[in-house]
Amino acid sequence: MKKTLLPLIGTLFALLALPAHATVNVLACEPEWAALATEIGGDKVKASSATTALQDPHRIEARPSLIARTRNADLLVCTGLELEVGWLPILLQQSGNAKIAPGQPGYLEAGMLVPRLEIPTRLDRSEGDVHAAGNPHIQQDPRNIARVADALVQRLSQIDPANASFYQARHKDFSARWNAAIQNWERQAAPLKGVSVVEHHKNMEYLLNWLGMRAVGTLEPKPGVEPSAAHLSELGNQLQRQPAKMVLRAAYQDSRASQWLAEHAHIPAVVVPFTVGGDEKAKDLFGLFDDTLQRLLEGVK
Repeated sequence: MKKTLLPLIGTLFALLALPAHATVNVLACEPEWAALATEIGGDKVKASSATTALQDPHRIEARPSLIARTRNADLLVCTGLELEVGWLPILLQQSGNAKIAPGQPGYLEAGMLVPRLEIPTRLDRSEGDVHAAGNPHIQQDPRNIARVADALVQRLSQIDPANASFYQARHKDFSARWNAAIQNWERQAAPLKGVSVVEHHKNMEYLLNWLGMRAVGTLEPKPGVEPSAAHLSELGNQLQRQPAKMVLRAAYQDSRASQWLAEHAHIPAVVVPFTVGGDEKAKDLFGLFDDTLQRLLEGVK
């Protein structure tokens, strides 16, 4: 009798130890999608990011600890558009998690949900790090965040139907606050319209397109190719003929090239957080754009 009861008692204690409300384990490839999952999912989700704002999302190592996190995910949210092509396929293969395989409800590719910029008319790897499906840095336009949120609430409701009404209510609240914030940001950003900038890498296009700004050059001679002294010198000469107001770089990018050009062209070097966690003010999605606009506006003073 004792031998029969012991396993039953053990099972009972295990069941009692489970949380009253199971959470959906969301693994995001980038911090912005983890932040969005938290906005929509609240305490019904456990969201984390495979990368930080101080890492180049193109170049991540598929470490065993990251493979383990992928193995336990219920929902994988990634930008796609080949941004994670160097490491995400390894995570998917090594984790063996069929729930989050492309084509399954547990896989959400944000980049295919938004209007894409810079889709190449031809593919030539001699031109550098060219993305066949378009520029992947979609998170710098808040309107794209809203589009991904619309898809994310549907996906969470599909994976966890018991809490669908909870997700929908939080999405409705987020959307109202987000749309109001966009209108406010666009009013604040009026002085930025038409402003010319130099960017480190072609990762600011969605931000510039949203605000009506334009890039007149990049520190990288080709996408993904490190700035060279010859290219920087040439760019400095170009700015004498075609001035720019500032040099932009993301928080994760090396500062040396932008500082050199800023000093030689006598324009400010502006660092933007680029994603959630890029600096102490960009603690969430709202803080990300609050801080980005403040830095840009200070750059044109």
